[in-house]
Amino acid sequence: MRTLDDLLAPITPEVFHRDFDDRKPLHVPAADDAPRRCLLNWDDFNALLDQSAIWNAATLKMVHDNRPIPPEQYCVLVQTQSGTVTRPSPGKVQALMAMGASVILGDVESLTPGLRALSSDLSRRFAAQVGVNLYCSFGGVQAFGSHYDLHHVFAVQLEGEKTWRLYSNREADPVDLPDDSDGRARERLHAARGQLVQEVRMKPGDVLYLPRGQFHDALATEGASLHATFSVTPLYGRILFRLLESAALQDPAFRRWLRPAAEGGGAPLKAQLADLGARLAALTASPAFADEIAMAQTRLTPRAPAYGLPVRTQLTFLAPTGRAAPRVAGPATVAMDWILTQSRVALEDVIAQFDFVPEEDLRAAVDRLLAAGALRRV
Repeated sequence: MRTLDDLLAPITPEVFHRDFDDRKPLHVPAADDAPRRCLLNWDDFNALLDQSAIWNAATLKMVHDNRPIPPEQYCVLVQTQSGTVTRPSPGKVQALMAMGASVILGDVESLTPGLRALSSDLSRRFAAQVGVNLYCSFGGVQAFGSHYDLHHVFAVQLEGEKTWRLYSNREADPVDLPDDSDGRARERLHAARGQLVQEVRMKPGDVLYLPRGQFHDALATEGASLHATFSVTPLYGRILFRLLESAALQDPAFRRWLRPAAEGGGAPLKAQLADLGARLAALTASPAFADEIAMAQTRLTPRAPAYGLPVRTQLTFLAPTGRAAPRVAGPATVAMDWILTQSRVALEDVIAQFDFVPEEDLRAAVDRLLAAGALRRV
């Protein structure tokens, strides 16, 4: 299972985007020969846990009775060649699991070929950041109470069974989790979830999609359960404020003092604000700003590692000639503008440095500048 198509089959991505995407939950039962059965099994999960050097209190978490277990109850100090580090103790982890605790492995999206391939495809399809958690729990154990998530959720049942309960209410486009400064967030979530509308018994190979904000909870049915959740988080409007700040300050109008509110009954300040607002509108509508958004989205999909040792990368050195360069469309413009200010660059280093621009776009842009004589190989 490597793509969104594999994940949803027999539902097509077209049907998913039309009827379910950010609209309502979708349960896709597994066929007997479903390829997603091979995504991960108990042996794979144990092999990941056995790599104790890669885990810490942030990436291996434990939960019991809907509450996180403090790291000091399952982590120990370990002396390594790099110094003293804190790691989960396999003995303590297993003892707590025997008492009913659940284990959550986080940030595992790159740790197996299958997880890496599917995560990358979801990231490209949704222009989103994708993270993967693995959840191991046991019959009658509920790791988390009723809640909602701040992202799309694709849950894949890997081993055992788990019952997901879906509720009638959905938080509208949430971007922050409820405040729990008074310790009553669980009560408020329970009150806000609405009526139980569906129970989904997940079996190995089943997939459950939940849109952002959908109230739900889950309970291992019997025996041991293992499932993966793919969190898919596209950008939303908040990114505009960060990108606009740096872009707008290139215009002197945004660097001038604001007029005093008391001056002229406030009319000069209102006129200045109206002018700045119009400038912001023009800026967000510009092709250059659209390129900035595109680059921010591309940054969310890391390039797949491609080590080929012991063979070393053959470098292609380039140098500007001083001739006029043809206009390059899209995000590759940023990289080409930078190349033209350098005395000499290695194309492969440019590709690594500008990893938020698709490699094929960078190579095509360089070919254009070579053909026009603006660059030469050295």
